[in-house]
Amino acid sequence: MANDLAGQSQEGQQPRRVTRRSVLARVFGPVFSAQTWLAMTYLVSALPLGVLTFTVAVTGVALGIGLLPLALLGLPVLALTLVGCGSLGALERRRAALMLGQVVTAPEKRAPSRPGWVPAVRAMVTDAARWRQAGAAVLALPLAVVSFSVAISAWSVALALITLPVYNSALPKGGASAFGWVLKGTPALTGAVLLGAALGIIAPYITYAMTGTHTWLDRKLLGPRHNMAARVGQLERTRSRMVVAADTERRRIERDLHDGAQARLVSLAMELGRAKARFDDDPEGARALVDQAHEGAKTALAELRSLVRGVHPPVLSDRGLDAALSGLAALCPVPVTVEVQMAARPSSTVEAVAYFVVAEALTNVAKHSGAKSAIVSVSSKGESVKVVIRDDGRGGADVAGPGLTGLVDRVQAVDGRLSVASPAGGPTVIEVELPCAS
Repeated sequence: MANDLAGQSQEGQQPRRVTRRSVLARVFGPVFSAQTWLAMTYLVSALPLGVLTFTVAVTGVALGIGLLPLALLGLPVLALTLVGCGSLGALERRRAALMLGQVVTAPEKRAPSRPGWVPAVRAMVTDAARWRQAGAAVLALPLAVVSFSVAISAWSVALALITLPVYNSALPKGGASAFGWVLKGTPALTGAVLLGAALGIIAPYITYAMTGTHTWLDRKLLGPRHNMAARVGQLERTRSRMVVAADTERRRIERDLHDGAQARLVSLAMELGRAKARFDDDPEGARALVDQAHEGAKTALAELRSLVRGVHPPVLSDRGLDAALSGLAALCPVPVTVEVQMAARPSSTVEAVAYFVVAEALTNVAKHSGAKSAIVSVSSKGESVKVVIRDDGRGGADVAGPGLTGLVDRVQAVDGRLSVASPAGGPTVIEVELPCAS
């Protein structure tokens, strides 16, 4: 079920429907997308960074192991090498977050058993996370060479085939040679151009696949291990942040009740008391005070409804995500298209998390993105719920910003995942996967 809703103007105009992208824009859009060329820039910059990390890791580890027999002089060298690999790993994590929108959490570092430089060196050398980062530094160069070669070959061959009619006659043998025969004539050149166009359409997805190998390696070697200890540590940190967020939200609710609805109700009671005192002597004045009290009661009711909607909207419990998100879209000043395709309703916890993620994301879109339209899609994906919020704004969303950090904490609290792709110039895409079993 899909609901296409747009924001209403202050003059009360009817919502306008957001038109879908044309087929040509969907097919050729990735070719000119800033996200595609940021991914290509990521692959190009991976080459010099891979040379640096490979040199530091291989040279340092080899030198450190070679110096071990000399009164353990190799231990400080190994420790410094592992520290350098850790710094280069942090640089890679920031690079992936900036260019690809992929957030990789830093691994936990092993703490020394007691103060002193000897326990510190021992903790560094025996830390499995640091050795994984050293392994990532070694693998970075061959992976960068392969991924860049595959991606640049796809783009180069596509461009060469598309432009072949321009220079084909100037080539040796009077045309391009392929598999023992020379490309000549209009049919052959037309086929080459069509093949180049098809490869050009596929090239962005080849580029994404190559960057995907880098992010996979980053998660495996530069991120925390998925063992019980790391999982417990992550849950403890998430719980701590959620407790702080819940306390902040409680204080906000108390402040809104005290400064908003409570103050209006006190004023309402005073106006009704004044009206009651005037009923006998000044009926018209009493009537005016009752009218004011009536308006105040309606305003207080609206504020209470807004407050309840911020805590947990009743429409979410009664009618599910489709109706609740449609209501959010109608209130957003940016035109929003809502698409909900769910095989079955998830748990109330997952629905609440999905709702508040979309609410916070649309608030950020309205305040910071400068977008002209946004799309919210919710769908079932196996045993999980996938939520995608996309806008056509200026991009550059900060993954480490307070708004997105709060979303990450809320999603991780139910064992979900959140990723953000927001290159400069847009678009910004937030993808959330929430397990239905939560």
